[in-house]
Amino acid sequence: MLTRSLTICADDYGLTQAVSGGILEAIEAGRLDATGAMTTRPHWKVAARDLASLGGGLEAGLHLDLTLGPPLTGMSRLAPDGRLPAIGRMIRLAHAGQLPEAELRTEIAAQIEAFGVHYGRAPAFIDGHQHVHMLPGIRDWLIEEALKQGLGGKIWMRDSADRMSRILTRGVQVPKAMAVALAGRGFGEAARAQGFITNEGFAGFSAFDPRRDYASDFARFLAAPGQRHLIMCHPGRVDGELERLDPATYSREQELEFLLSDKFGALVEMSVPGK
Repeated sequence: MLTRSLTICADDYGLTQAVSGGILEAIEAGRLDATGAMTTRPHWKVAARDLASLGGGLEAGLHLDLTLGPPLTGMSRLAPDGRLPAIGRMIRLAHAGQLPEAELRTEIAAQIEAFGVHYGRAPAFIDGHQHVHMLPGIRDWLIEEALKQGLGGKIWMRDSADRMSRILTRGVQVPKAMAVALAGRGFGEAARAQGFITNEGFAGFSAFDPRRDYASDFARFLAAPGQRHLIMCHPGRVDGELERLDPATYSREQELEFLLSDKFGALVEMSVPGK
Protein backbone atom coordinates (compact mmCIF):
# COMPACT_ATOMS: atom_id res chain seq x y z
CA MET A 1 0.00 0.00 0.00
CA LEU A 2 1.35 3.44 -0.92
CA THR A 3 1.59 6.00 1.86
CA ARG A 4 0.59 9.53 0.93
CA SER A 5 3.27 12.13 1.61
CA LEU A 6 3.20 15.91 1.85
CA THR A 7 6.08 18.27 1.08
CA ILE A 8 5.84 21.96 1.86
CA CYS A 9 8.40 23.90 -0.16
CA ALA A 10 9.30 27.59 0.11
CA ASP A 11 10.26 29.18 -3.19
CA ASP A 12 12.69 32.05 -3.78
CA TYR A 13 15.36 31.44 -1.14
CA GLY A 14 18.17 33.87 -1.94
CA LEU A 15 15.92 36.35 -3.75
CA THR A 16 16.76 39.04 -1.18
CA GLN A 17 18.29 38.98 2.27
CA ALA A 18 14.91 39.62 3.90
CA VAL A 19 13.18 36.84 1.96
CA SER A 20 15.94 34.42 2.90
CA GLY A 21 15.74 35.49 6.53
CA GLY A 22 12.03 34.79 6.66
CA ILE A 23 12.45 31.37 5.09
CA LEU A 24 15.17 30.55 7.63
CA GLU A 25 12.73 31.47 10.41
CA ALA A 26 10.22 28.96 9.05
CA ILE A 27 12.89 26.27 8.66
CA GLU A 28 14.14 26.74 12.21
CA ALA A 29 10.54 26.45 13.44
CA GLY A 30 10.22 23.09 11.66
CA ARG A 31 7.55 24.33 9.28
CA LEU A 32 9.16 23.55 5.92
CA ASP A 33 10.31 20.36 4.25
CA ALA A 34 12.15 22.01 1.37
CA THR A 35 13.25 25.31 -0.13
CA GLY A 36 14.34 26.24 -3.65
CA ALA A 37 17.32 28.60 -3.96
CA MET A 38 18.08 31.18 -6.65
CA THR A 39 21.81 30.93 -7.36
CA THR A 40 21.71 33.94 -9.70
CA ARG A 41 21.15 36.39 -6.87
CA PRO A 42 24.04 38.41 -5.39
CA HIS A 43 23.25 37.16 -1.86
CA TRP A 44 23.48 33.47 -2.80
CA LYS A 45 26.99 32.85 -1.44
CA VAL A 46 26.09 34.08 2.06
CA ALA A 47 22.56 32.63 1.90
CA ALA A 48 23.99 29.21 0.97
CA ARG A 49 26.27 29.25 3.99
CA ASP A 50 23.37 30.18 6.29
CA LEU A 51 21.18 27.43 4.84
CA ALA A 52 23.90 24.77 5.03
CA SER A 53 24.59 25.65 8.67
CA LEU A 54 21.11 24.49 9.69
CA GLY A 55 21.71 20.85 8.79
CA GLY A 56 18.80 18.57 9.56
CA GLY A 57 16.43 16.91 7.13
CA LEU A 58 15.50 19.92 5.01
CA GLU A 59 15.75 19.39 1.26
CA ALA A 60 17.51 22.31 -0.44
CA GLY A 61 17.12 22.56 -4.19
CA LEU A 62 17.76 24.78 -7.17
CA HIS A 63 15.04 27.30 -8.05
CA LEU A 64 16.13 27.74 -11.67
CA ASP A 65 15.96 31.43 -12.56
CA LEU A 66 15.63 32.44 -16.20
CA THR A 67 13.31 35.43 -15.76
CA LEU A 68 14.73 37.78 -13.11
CA GLY A 69 17.84 39.92 -12.98
CA PRO A 70 21.27 39.14 -14.43
CA PRO A 71 22.16 35.59 -15.55
CA LEU A 72 25.34 33.89 -14.37
CA THR A 73 26.67 33.58 -17.91
CA GLY A 74 26.91 35.82 -20.94
CA MET A 75 23.65 35.62 -22.91
CA SER A 76 24.03 37.97 -25.85
CA ARG A 77 20.83 36.78 -27.52
CA LEU A 78 18.44 36.21 -24.62
CA ALA A 79 19.77 38.92 -22.29
CA PRO A 80 21.66 41.45 -24.45
CA ASP A 81 21.28 44.14 -21.78
CA GLY A 82 22.52 41.81 -19.05
CA ARG A 83 19.07 41.12 -17.64
CA LEU A 84 16.88 38.07 -18.16
CA PRO A 85 13.54 38.60 -19.93
CA ALA A 86 10.21 38.55 -18.12
CA ILE A 87 8.21 35.34 -18.03
CA GLY A 88 5.74 36.54 -20.67
CA ARG A 89 8.49 36.91 -23.25
CA MET A 90 10.00 33.56 -22.28
CA ILE A 91 6.65 31.87 -22.84
CA ARG A 92 6.28 33.46 -26.28
CA LEU A 93 9.81 32.54 -27.34
CA ALA A 94 9.45 28.99 -26.04
CA HIS A 95 6.21 28.30 -27.92
CA ALA A 96 7.63 29.89 -31.08
CA GLY A 97 10.73 27.68 -30.88
CA GLN A 98 12.96 30.76 -30.72
CA LEU A 99 14.86 30.22 -27.47
CA PRO A 100 18.68 30.19 -27.83
CA GLU A 101 19.49 26.60 -26.92
CA ALA A 102 23.25 26.90 -26.45
CA GLU A 103 22.93 29.94 -24.18
CA LEU A 104 20.25 28.33 -22.06
CA ARG A 105 22.10 25.04 -21.70
CA THR A 106 25.17 26.92 -20.50
CA GLU A 107 23.15 28.99 -18.04
CA ILE A 108 21.27 25.98 -16.66
CA ALA A 109 24.55 24.11 -16.11
CA ALA A 110 26.10 27.17 -14.43
CA GLN A 111 23.20 27.53 -11.99
CA ILE A 112 23.36 23.84 -11.04
CA GLU A 113 27.12 24.16 -10.50
CA ALA A 114 26.76 27.38 -8.47
CA PHE A 115 24.43 25.57 -6.11
CA GLY A 116 26.98 22.87 -5.36
CA VAL A 117 29.95 25.24 -5.11
CA HIS A 118 28.42 27.38 -2.38
CA TYR A 119 26.04 24.96 -0.64
CA GLY A 120 28.60 22.18 -0.56
CA ARG A 121 26.58 19.47 -2.25
CA ALA A 122 24.27 18.94 -5.20
CA PRO A 123 20.67 20.16 -5.06
CA ALA A 124 18.11 17.70 -3.69
CA PHE A 125 15.68 18.81 -6.40
CA ILE A 126 15.22 21.30 -9.21
CA ASP A 127 12.23 23.50 -9.94
CA GLY A 128 11.87 26.86 -11.68
CA HIS A 129 11.10 30.46 -10.82
CA GLN A 130 7.68 31.17 -12.33
CA HIS A 131 7.66 27.49 -13.44
CA VAL A 132 10.04 28.34 -16.29
CA HIS A 133 11.64 24.89 -16.08
CA MET A 134 8.56 23.32 -17.67
CA LEU A 135 8.48 25.39 -20.85
CA PRO A 136 9.06 23.68 -24.21
CA GLY A 137 12.73 23.41 -24.99
CA ILE A 138 13.87 24.41 -21.51
CA ARG A 139 12.43 21.24 -19.99
CA ASP A 140 14.49 19.03 -22.33
CA TRP A 141 17.71 21.00 -21.87
CA LEU A 142 17.28 20.99 -18.09
CA ILE A 143 16.82 17.23 -17.97
CA GLU A 144 19.80 16.66 -20.26
CA GLU A 145 22.10 19.05 -18.37
CA ALA A 146 21.12 17.48 -15.04
CA LEU A 147 21.97 14.05 -16.47
CA LYS A 148 25.34 15.34 -17.65
CA GLN A 149 26.10 16.43 -14.09
CA GLY A 150 25.33 12.96 -12.77
CA LEU A 151 22.04 13.83 -11.09
CA GLY A 152 19.90 11.20 -12.78
CA GLY A 153 18.20 8.96 -10.21
CA LYS A 154 19.56 11.12 -7.37
CA ILE A 155 17.27 14.14 -7.28
CA TRP A 156 13.61 14.96 -7.87
CA MET A 157 12.08 17.57 -10.10
CA ARG A 158 8.95 19.61 -9.52
CA ASP A 159 5.97 18.87 -11.70
CA SER A 160 3.81 21.99 -11.42
CA ALA A 161 1.04 20.44 -13.52
CA ASP A 162 -1.77 18.83 -11.56
CA ARG A 163 -4.99 17.19 -12.72
CA MET A 164 -7.77 19.55 -13.72
CA SER A 165 -10.21 17.80 -11.37
CA ARG A 166 -7.94 18.51 -8.40
CA ILE A 167 -7.43 22.15 -9.42
CA LEU A 168 -11.19 22.66 -9.65
CA THR A 169 -11.78 20.95 -6.31
CA ARG A 170 -9.38 23.32 -4.55
CA GLY A 171 -10.81 26.35 -6.31
CA VAL A 172 -7.84 28.64 -5.60
CA GLN A 173 -6.36 30.69 -8.46
CA VAL A 174 -7.90 28.25 -10.94
CA PRO A 175 -6.95 30.12 -14.16
CA LYS A 176 -3.30 30.38 -13.09
CA ALA A 177 -3.12 26.74 -11.98
CA MET A 178 -4.74 25.56 -15.22
CA ALA A 179 -2.46 27.71 -17.38
CA VAL A 180 0.63 26.23 -15.73
CA ALA A 181 -0.79 22.71 -15.97
CA LEU A 182 -1.40 23.11 -19.70
CA ALA A 183 1.97 24.74 -20.37
CA GLY A 184 3.81 22.06 -18.43
CA ARG A 185 1.88 19.06 -19.69
CA GLY A 186 4.27 16.18 -20.35
CA PHE A 187 7.14 17.47 -18.22
CA GLY A 188 6.60 14.94 -15.44
CA GLU A 189 6.53 12.02 -17.85
CA ALA A 190 9.70 13.24 -19.56
CA ALA A 191 11.54 13.64 -16.26
CA ARG A 192 10.49 10.24 -14.94
CA ALA A 193 11.49 8.58 -18.21
CA GLN A 194 15.05 9.75 -17.52
CA GLY A 195 15.10 8.45 -13.95
CA PHE A 196 14.04 11.53 -12.00
CA ILE A 197 11.39 11.29 -9.31
CA THR A 198 8.63 13.89 -9.40
CA ASN A 199 5.89 14.94 -7.03
CA GLU A 200 2.39 13.67 -7.77
CA GLY A 201 -0.05 16.43 -6.86
CA PHE A 202 0.72 20.15 -6.75
CA ALA A 203 -0.87 23.19 -5.13
CA GLY A 204 -0.02 26.61 -3.73
CA PHE A 205 -0.93 29.08 -6.47
CA SER A 206 -1.49 32.46 -4.90
CA ALA A 207 -2.79 35.90 -5.82
CA PHE A 208 -0.01 37.39 -3.65
CA ASP A 209 -2.65 39.64 -2.11
CA PRO A 210 -2.15 40.28 1.63
CA ARG A 211 -5.86 41.10 1.94
CA ARG A 212 -6.77 37.46 1.24
CA ASP A 213 -7.20 34.91 4.01
CA TYR A 214 -4.10 32.83 3.35
CA ALA A 215 -4.98 30.32 6.07
CA SER A 216 -8.23 29.56 4.24
CA ASP A 217 -6.39 29.21 0.92
CA PHE A 218 -3.82 26.88 2.49
CA ALA A 219 -6.55 24.62 3.84
CA ARG A 220 -7.79 24.27 0.27
CA PHE A 221 -4.26 23.50 -0.97
CA LEU A 222 -4.48 20.37 1.17
CA ALA A 223 -7.66 19.23 -0.58
CA ALA A 224 -7.60 16.55 -3.29
CA PRO A 225 -3.96 15.64 -2.59
CA GLY A 226 -1.87 13.53 -4.89
CA GLN A 227 0.10 10.55 -3.63
CA ARG A 228 3.27 12.67 -3.27
CA HIS A 229 1.60 16.02 -2.74
CA LEU A 230 3.69 19.19 -2.98
CA ILE A 231 2.59 22.62 -1.78
CA MET A 232 4.69 25.61 -2.77
CA CYS A 233 4.68 28.72 -0.62
CA HIS A 234 6.39 32.11 -0.64
CA PRO A 235 7.18 33.18 2.93
CA GLY A 236 9.64 35.94 3.71
CA ARG A 237 10.29 39.36 5.13
CA VAL A 238 10.11 42.55 3.07
CA ASP A 239 12.96 44.91 2.27
CA GLY A 240 13.51 47.64 -0.30
CA GLU A 241 15.22 45.26 -2.69
CA LEU A 242 12.19 42.97 -2.75
CA GLU A 243 9.87 45.91 -3.41
CA ARG A 244 11.98 46.82 -6.44
CA LEU A 245 12.22 43.28 -7.79
CA ASP A 246 8.99 41.41 -7.27
CA PRO A 247 5.23 42.03 -7.09
CA ALA A 248 4.90 39.61 -4.16
CA THR A 249 5.83 41.64 -1.10
CA TYR A 250 3.70 41.83 2.03
CA SER A 251 1.85 38.64 1.14
CA ARG A 252 5.15 36.94 1.97
CA GLU A 253 5.01 38.19 5.54
CA GLN A 254 1.40 37.02 5.77
CA GLU A 255 2.42 33.53 4.61
CA LEU A 256 5.31 33.44 7.07
CA GLU A 257 3.12 34.41 10.01
CA PHE A 258 0.67 31.67 9.08
CA LEU A 259 3.43 29.07 8.80
CA LEU A 260 4.65 30.01 12.26
CA SER A 261 1.14 29.81 13.75
CA ASP A 262 -0.57 27.01 15.68
CA LYS A 263 -3.30 26.95 13.02
CA PHE A 264 -0.78 25.78 10.41
CA GLY A 265 0.37 22.90 12.57
CA ALA A 266 -3.16 21.77 13.26
CA LEU A 267 -4.13 21.84 9.57
CA VAL A 268 -1.12 19.79 8.50
CA GLU A 269 -1.53 17.27 11.32
CA MET A 270 -5.16 16.79 10.36
CA SER A 271 -4.23 16.25 6.70
CA VAL A 272 -1.21 13.98 7.24
CA PRO A 273 -1.35 12.44 10.72
CA GLY A 274 2.07 12.07 12.28
CA LYS A 275 3.76 14.61 10.03
